[in-house]
Amino acid sequence: MMLSWLSIVRLGLVQMCLGAIVVLMTSTLNRLMVVELALPAVLPGLLVALHYAIQITRPNWGYLSDTGGSRTRFIIGGMAVLAAGGFGAALGVTVIPGNFAAGLALSIAAYTLIGIGVGASGTSLLALLASATEPRRRAAAATITWLMMIFGIAVTASTVGRFLDPYSPTRLLEVVGIVTVGAVVLTSLAIAGIEARCHKVPMVEERIPFMEGLRDVWAEPKARAFTIFIFLSMTAYFMQELILEPYAGLVFGMTPGQTTALSGAQNGGVFVGMLTVGIAATGLRFGSLRAWVMAGCIGSSLSLLMVAALGQVGAALLTPAVVALGFFNGMFAVSAIGAMMALAGQGREAREGTRMGLWGASQAIAAGFGGLAGAAVVDVLRLLLPAPAAFGSVFVAEAALFVAATVMAARIIEGTTHAPSAALIAGE
Repeated sequence: MMLSWLSIVRLGLVQMCLGAIVVLMTSTLNRLMVVELALPAVLPGLLVALHYAIQITRPNWGYLSDTGGSRTRFIIGGMAVLAAGGFGAALGVTVIPGNFAAGLALSIAAYTLIGIGVGASGTSLLALLASATEPRRRAAAATITWLMMIFGIAVTASTVGRFLDPYSPTRLLEVVGIVTVGAVVLTSLAIAGIEARCHKVPMVEERIPFMEGLRDVWAEPKARAFTIFIFLSMTAYFMQELILEPYAGLVFGMTPGQTTALSGAQNGGVFVGMLTVGIAATGLRFGSLRAWVMAGCIGSSLSLLMVAALGQVGAALLTPAVVALGFFNGMFAVSAIGAMMALAGQGREAREGTRMGLWGASQAIAAGFGGLAGAAVVDVLRLLLPAPAAFGSVFVAEAALFVAATVMAARIIEGTTHAPSAALIAGE
């Protein structure tokens, strides 16, 4: 048997749990370190970069789930490791004020577990989707699970934001504990019995040497150019990830709960942007794939300029600007992954997985580098400039990167009559 629509939605619940835990790390804990603990923004930037660096091992987790005979155990086990890392990261934040060395050591261990958990659970989940979904349903299945993850991120950020005020370390641990334990329980219930009812997953008999496959793909001009595009655009996409909430707290005086809710609003915009492209491009067959990517990049650039300008004038319109940024980010992301899915089958045969792995690694490296670079530059500029100007300079630089990505997209993405389905292999 292949996956039914109900089973696909159940697997989407697992993706939703992944997003719910990861958003606490990238938004709430990051803001607490920078604002409440007055730590340099580069510190949480390094921790988040660590979790992205760990995820470069995703191809290995996929191989283990291929040959291990059961993807379910990797999905549940990975979620348990992710939950332990998420709670450990929150505990580290509460320990740092009293014992910085111990808190930092705990945080490093926790973020390592987060990277392992996301890699093991997320990769195995996508492998199950790919191997047990009918070909005609695969694009829709990927879209459903990705949108459910974004929904989980948005709902968790908004809900946690309300429960965190007034902030205290005890309240933080209580809220994070509920989210992490709930994620493991919901994942176990959602995945139960699905794999057993599907056809047997084919086992890999021989593993192609990684470097040989990588050299084959890198020799393809389209694959090489698209790898560079992914790195450039995703660097721009993630540069604001670690500085947006501190910006809202330091420049606009928002509380931890308010900035967490702001992150939820941003991810709500991402959800709507992705849904818009999915309906327009896939359902209505409106617009070319290249046009959607370029529109998302340009819209993201203009939104970032608006976010930077609001800090200079002190206008209380940050939330609408951030929602617009999320909307165009979602539009860009889902159409760019559409291009990725279309290009994966071009070039030498039997290298589709290697291409996706190369682009996934490029995305992970860009996510870590972009977040870390944004945080580090803000720290340096705050020594020389007022906070609004320091943060604003990074947002302007990010906007410029999106413009450069627009130019690259115009050159390397084919202008098809309509965009392929908004399928996405998720990578938080």
